[in-house]
Amino acid sequence: MVSLSDVQSSNAQIATTLPGLVAVFIGATNGIGEAALKEFARSAKSPRAYFIGRSQEAAARITAECRQLNPEGEFIFIKADLSLIRNVDAVCREIQSKESSINILFLSCGTIRSGEDTSEGLHNMPAIQYYARTRLITNLLPNLKQATGLRRVVSVLAGTHEGPIDVTDFQAKNMFMLRLRGHLVSMTDMALESLADQAPEVTFIQDYPGPVKSGLDREANTLLAWFIGFVLMIIGPLVYIPTRESGERHLYFATSAKYPPRVRSDAIEASSGVPLSEGVEVANGTDGKVGSGVYSIHWSGEHAGPKVVKLLTGLREQGMKEKVWQHTVGEFDRIMGPTDV
Repeated sequence: MVSLSDVQSSNAQIATTLPGLVAVFIGATNGIGEAALKEFARSAKSPRAYFIGRSQEAAARITAECRQLNPEGEFIFIKADLSLIRNVDAVCREIQSKESSINILFLSCGTIRSGEDTSEGLHNMPAIQYYARTRLITNLLPNLKQATGLRRVVSVLAGTHEGPIDVTDFQAKNMFMLRLRGHLVSMTDMALESLADQAPEVTFIQDYPGPVKSGLDREANTLLAWFIGFVLMIIGPLVYIPTRESGERHLYFATSAKYPPRVRSDAIEASSGVPLSEGVEVANGTDGKVGSGVYSIHWSGEHAGPKVVKLLTGLREQGMKEKVWQHTVGEFDRIMGPTDV
């Protein structure tokens, strides 16, 4: 486990090691995304952050709080419903009209609504937690590659909780919740590995945030989701990771050299992130190799163990990486027309 003191020590070096960062936070008007954004504001020097969500009221409050934490920073809100791919593309165009390079793309948008389709024909839950996130990364990948120094993607879902992928139901329309989680987590790993092939100089992380009070339960629309929300209401205060600690740990994931890209620039030391404290080692990637650029990590900061590595190896041997990417691009093309992804 990466200790909280090591996390805090690393974050304290961001201002001197990684000045002038440009970051994009997707789903940052509550919960984990808001906590990570605030820690970014607290720790970075002269940063510029775009944050995307659905609540203008929450955004006004968060903007004021971030400016108080860091008067030298810029904090720009973009209101959008990212369950629709066309809205994802519009958000990316707006950001790209203002920024040529991006250092951090942090994705925590999500929902627990299930059993519904968007107007674009995607199952609501994976529409936000898989398709929208993958589209955001794909669209903004040129900007990440263009960055000097740190280049990183962090997707908050359920890393280390991978499961089988059902090729007959990529959209998970006919799955129970627990099976759906493992399916989407493994699909995300496969997509991130495909994206890393296109941009080996970028780090890709999928993490499990642990039990954090996020506010997703307010969107419950099934008996199971309501039951989970009820249980958490009772036991949550006993098991929740403190919101501030969650923000600190996610900022660490976004900036620490524990998670370097597959290809590092010797000329730019910061391309790997904030240097490691004594005793902290570089993580193993999803392929089981040290520092291989794509990481599935636990909230504690440790990488997935041999059981997950074995499962993912089996999926690759089945050609699942190519199958997932072909399906994903096919859905994007169906919705938006053919692209170069």
